[in-house]
Amino acid sequence: MLAKTQDPRRPAVAIGLVALAATLLFAPAARAQDDWTTKWSNGFKVDSADGQFKLQFGGRVQADYSFASTDDALPEIEDGFEFRRARLFMSGTVYERVEFKLQYDFTGGDPAAKDLYIGLLNDWGTLRFGQYKEYFSLEEQTSSKYITFLERSMPVEAFAPSRNSGVGIHGKRGDTLNWGVGAFYDTDDFGDSVSEDSYNVTGRVGFRPIYADGGTRILHLGVAASQQERDGTLRFRTRPEAHLSPRLVDTGSFAGDGSTLLGGEVAGVFGPFWFASEYMQADTDAPAFGDPTFSGAYAQAGWFLTGESRAFKASSGAFDRNKPKTNFGKGRGAWEIALRYSTIDLTDAGVAGGEQDDITAALNWYLNPVARLMLNVVRADVDGAGEADFFLARWAIDF
Repeated sequence: MLAKTQDPRRPAVAIGLVALAATLLFAPAARAQDDWTTKWSNGFKVDSADGQFKLQFGGRVQADYSFASTDDALPEIEDGFEFRRARLFMSGTVYERVEFKLQYDFTGGDPAAKDLYIGLLNDWGTLRFGQYKEYFSLEEQTSSKYITFLERSMPVEAFAPSRNSGVGIHGKRGDTLNWGVGAFYDTDDFGDSVSEDSYNVTGRVGFRPIYADGGTRILHLGVAASQQERDGTLRFRTRPEAHLSPRLVDTGSFAGDGSTLLGGEVAGVFGPFWFASEYMQADTDAPAFGDPTFSGAYAQAGWFLTGESRAFKASSGAFDRNKPKTNFGKGRGAWEIALRYSTIDLTDAGVAGGEQDDITAALNWYLNPVARLMLNVVRADVDGAGEADFFLARWAIDF
C-alpha cells in the first residue's frame, strides 16, 4: 500500500470554504450581469433567472448543556457542555439536472465529512452518488435541525444506518408515496471505506393514506430493511438519550458475518397534535453466539401549545422545519411540549448487552423558523443496574 504524502481532508475543506466565500463575494456581481437573484429563505440562496442554477449555503450551531445524576451501580456521569454540531454546507443544482452537496462538521477538532454527493435529477427520481444517509428510519431521515428531542431514540442510534458512501435511487409520487434503495460501503468520518467486506443494501418505502389540509392532517406508514455484511465482527450499543453520557447498554464486539435490519414506522399530524413510533429488529448471522436477535422501539407525541402543526416533508417521508405563527419580537414564537418512551434489548442467545428503558419529556421554544431553545428531562432505567437522570438544554440556530 502506498503511503499518503498529504492528508486529503484539509484541502477538501479548504475548497468547500473557498466556494462558500466565492458565492458571498461574487453573487451580487453575478446578479447584476446575468440577472441572478439572491434571497433569504431560512438560508441564503442564489438562483439564476432561467432556473437552471440554484445555490444555497448555510450551517447549524447547537450548544448543549448536560446535568446528570446516577445510581451507585452505574458509572458516574459528569455534568458538561459541548457544541453538539457545528456545520457548514453548500448545495445546489446546476443545469437543472445535476445536484450536489458538501457538508462538514467541525465539532471534533478535525472536520468530519457529512453529506458529500452528486446526483442526477430525472422526472422519475434521483440517482445519487457519494456519502449521505441510507434509506432507513423516519427519525434518522429527519434532520437534527428538526428533531423534537435533543437526541434521537435509543433504537435509532443502535440500529439505524446513517451516512455511508454508495449509490442509491430515490423518488416520490405526489404527496402519498416516497421510496429509496441503495448499496453503501461502511465508511469512516471522512467518507472512506474502512473495509471492502463491510457494506449494506438498504431500502425504505413510505406511504401516506392521509395527506390533507396543506399537510396539517397526515397519516404516514413506512417500512425499511437493510442487509448488512461485515468483515467478521458485530457490535450494537447506544447511549441514553443524552450525548455526554457513556453507553450504558453494549453488546461489545462479537464474531459475526452480518445482520438483517427490519424497521416499521407510523406517524401522524392532526392539527397541533403529532405522534411517531418505530420498531426495529436486528437478526444477526453469528453462529458462534447462537445468532442472537436484538430489538428496540420508541413512541413519542407532542402538542403545539400555540396552535402550529408539525411540518412533514412528503418527498423524503420525514419531519421538516417548524415555523411559528408569529416570531419572537413580534409575538411569542411557538411553544411545544412532547413526551417519548423508548426501549431496547441487546441481550439474546450468547450475547448479554443489556436492556434499557428511557422516558424523555421536552419543552421547546421556537423563537423563529431557525432558532430555538430545547429543554429535556430524561430518566434512563438500565435493567439490573439502576437509573440515571439527565437535565439537558440546547440553544440551536441553523441557516
